[in-house]
Amino acid sequence: MRAPSWLPLPVRRTLRVVRRYWRFGLRRFERFSAPVRRAWRRSLQLRVVALTLVASGVLVGAFGWFVADRSAKILLGRAQDEVRASMTSKVNYTEQQLTVFQRTDDTKLPASMNTAVSQLVDGNPSESGGSILSLRATNYRGLRPVTLPDAETSGLTTSDLITPDLIAAVAGSGRADDHGHVADQIRTVKVNGQSTKYLVYGSPVPTSFGHLELYYAVPLTTEDSAANQIRTTVLVTGLALVILLGVVAGLVTRLVVTPVRVAARTAQRLSAGLLDQRMKVDGEDDLALLAAAFNQMAANLQRQIVRLEEMSRLQRRFTSDVSHELRTPLTTVRMAADLIFSEREDFDPAVARSAELLQAELDRFESLLTDLLEISRFDAGFAALDAEHTDLVPIVERVAERLAGLAERVGVEIQLRLPEAPVIAEVDPRRVERVLRNLVGNAVEHGESRPVRVTLAGDEGAVAITVRDYGIGLKPGEERLVFNRFWRADPSRARQTGGTGLGLSISAEDARLHGGWLEAWGTPGGGAQFRLTLPVRAGDRLVAAPLPLIPRDREQPALESVPEPTEVA
Repeated sequence: MRAPSWLPLPVRRTLRVVRRYWRFGLRRFERFSAPVRRAWRRSLQLRVVALTLVASGVLVGAFGWFVADRSAKILLGRAQDEVRASMTSKVNYTEQQLTVFQRTDDTKLPASMNTAVSQLVDGNPSESGGSILSLRATNYRGLRPVTLPDAETSGLTTSDLITPDLIAAVAGSGRADDHGHVADQIRTVKVNGQSTKYLVYGSPVPTSFGHLELYYAVPLTTEDSAANQIRTTVLVTGLALVILLGVVAGLVTRLVVTPVRVAARTAQRLSAGLLDQRMKVDGEDDLALLAAAFNQMAANLQRQIVRLEEMSRLQRRFTSDVSHELRTPLTTVRMAADLIFSEREDFDPAVARSAELLQAELDRFESLLTDLLEISRFDAGFAALDAEHTDLVPIVERVAERLAGLAERVGVEIQLRLPEAPVIAEVDPRRVERVLRNLVGNAVEHGESRPVRVTLAGDEGAVAITVRDYGIGLKPGEERLVFNRFWRADPSRARQTGGTGLGLSISAEDARLHGGWLEAWGTPGGGAQFRLTLPVRAGDRLVAAPLPLIPRDREQPALESVPEPTEVA
């Protein structure tokens, strides 16, 4: 897709470069991912294990996150309860120590504040990372805050923990009727280069002259460490559980897939003709029942195939033997019939007519024997292709010329649509001419006194010949039966050619010997069309035909009843 012309030239060039690199990256990705995609398509065990790992990973991850989150909240809630209880006792103590002062300008008040904070601070005030206690008089500018441990000892300033928002929430508006309220927050600060999370509580301390604010900061080091240990434990346990589930899924799938693979390989060997192949039966479970049923099926198929092969062999031998054995008496009878037929003018009219009928029936009998011998050669695999570079245009013209007399007798016109240039293909001209003679002869016989159209076309890979008639056509499904031996659409129809019912079957075998297609299409009342498609070079594989199988001039009312084309190849 090109960039729009209204875009500036630099933008279009950039888009072309991006598109080029995108295509290059996509091709590289497809090339490197091809083995993975091929393994994914071919391996049922890989798909089951991968899906199990993904599903179990999602479930274990969600469960682990829930457990870790709940554990962290429980630890934090417990720490908050402890700090809140400790904060209440500290506020009560501070209130008892400072309630004796009536005014903020009392000279003893700062010393009492220092003493109260010193008594309330937890642990060693000089210990880094410990709790911090701060007593402030935000609403009274004359009193300085008292904080233990101080910034030099603790390694951090109280402004990192006690934020203006927290001070405003605890101190209130400063009015006499606003005594503030308890507030808390969690802050993460740097202590000696390490991040430490603090839980900070602030509470007003009632006094006789108003209220002060007491702030209590407790490190959550223990709780964070416990939460991290819980997360690590859940992560490692979940990962181990997912891997274990993948291993279990692989083992279980292997137990199921292995017999299926064995069955597939055994079935492939059976289809290749190794009828003695069987599966190994172990145990009495479902897979053992499958193997036993498969072996029973294979044994039945072997018996049936052997029986059918024997019957087919006997049938082919019978056909071949009968055809050959009848040749000798047929030759003798033919010599006598020819002699009688040549002297029929000297006979009575009834005897002369009998001589003509004898000659015609001998022709039909000889044609039947020829077809039977050809079929027996195909069945025995002795048919060989004598391919040579041949122009098909003269072959089509010769077939039309030889059937012109029959077409004139039944009132059918044979129309040829042939290219002016030669159509050269590597074929066996004798077999191609026999196929066309059968197709055109059938079309003339069933044409119902309407024209028969023969079309020839070719391209670089294939040549195609279509024979179109406008007779009674074919019923749905009959296009699959016309190539069966001895099949006729209407056995009661009076036939002018005396066909044997083997012509189309032999034609299909000739097309298959060339590596080509012989296909049929037809619709009731709309006629029929047969298409012979052959490769230009012997041994090439056909991909498409130069001519369509379904004719473009088919009648519109018959479109609903047009069957799917059937390929015989």
